[in-house]
Amino acid sequence: MTRSEMCGVYLLTYLLTYLLTYLLACLHTYLITIIFPVVLYECETWSLTLRVERKLRVFQNMVLRRIFGPRRDEVTGEWRRLHNEELNDL
Repeated sequence: MTRSEMCGVYLLTYLLTYLLTYLLACLHTYLITIIFPVVLYECETWSLTLRVERKLRVFQNMVLRRIFGPRRDEVTGEWRRLHNEELNDL
């Protein structure tokens, strides 16, 4: 593979990564503005127990993990799922 081909592959990879990051940010915004209000419609009238709160948190983390996908670990280089703290920081 020539240097120009390698540069083209690198540039294509960079652009696709940038596009994917932008789309994931849009999906996260969509989730927060549309999906959660539908799921939590009139939740003010619910008597939220700890069990229901936990189920809602698990649902939110599941959706966020699906949107943002796995991350590569810096130390081992292996792919892993995001931890809850990382999901909350996004």
